[in-house]
Amino acid sequence: MAKLDRDGVKIHYEVHGSGPTILLSHGYSSTARMWDGQIAALKDRYQVVVWDMRGHGESDYPSDQSLYSEALTVGDMKALLDEVGARTAIIAGLSLGGYMSLAFAASHPERVRALMLFDTGPGFKKDEARAKWNETARQRADNLEAKGLAALNSSDEVKLTRHRDASGLARAARGMLAQDNDRVILSLDKVAVPTLVLVGANDTNFLAATDYMAAKIKQAIKVVVADAGHASNLHQPALFNQAVEAFLARLPAA
Repeated sequence: MAKLDRDGVKIHYEVHGSGPTILLSHGYSSTARMWDGQIAALKDRYQVVVWDMRGHGESDYPSDQSLYSEALTVGDMKALLDEVGARTAIIAGLSLGGYMSLAFAASHPERVRALMLFDTGPGFKKDEARAKWNETARQRADNLEAKGLAALNSSDEVKLTRHRDASGLARAARGMLAQDNDRVILSLDKVAVPTLVLVGANDTNFLAATDYMAAKIKQAIKVVVADAGHASNLHQPALFNQAVEAFLARLPAA
């Protein structure tokens, strides 16, 4: 099992296949295992890199709250690309992983060949909306500290996961799920690479966000996957993979 050392915090990652690099980032409280169906579909033509965010799965769960942040997560992603020798990559993620993919593109546009944003949103312009989101994140952290892993929901992407305990997830909720500012949503009209914006038709919490991102990103292609919820890659894997492969096939040669 490969581990990347980030100033003493070990980040678990896996590399599958060879070819152009795709970095897949999981949702909050999930792990790299949510991507197994995409690894199988893509590894014959792509170098597929999956990983566990800090506080999740097989990565470290540092006890210092300051070691969980958007900036450190973006730094982890850049370090992973450096580690696997990818000057540029197709940056992709679901939910929190999609938000962090946008944050990465805002920070390191020169490293992004294309974006794939699944069942995600770009954050909030209005302080009140962000405060409401952050309060929900803090409540999740409090529940995890009070109840342990029993506080996790039973959604499909979470059922696949194994965490050693709930401590890292609680700190990740406070430091990575919670958002500090409107930087990411304000970066959408600066995205200058082909972008797939995909959502499950039943993922009602993210339908409006999908429309917003598709309207703001100049080279966006929007796909709605029928009969799929928030974990669209797990609910409709064949349709999900078909949409991803069609998008990838249209990309200019690296």
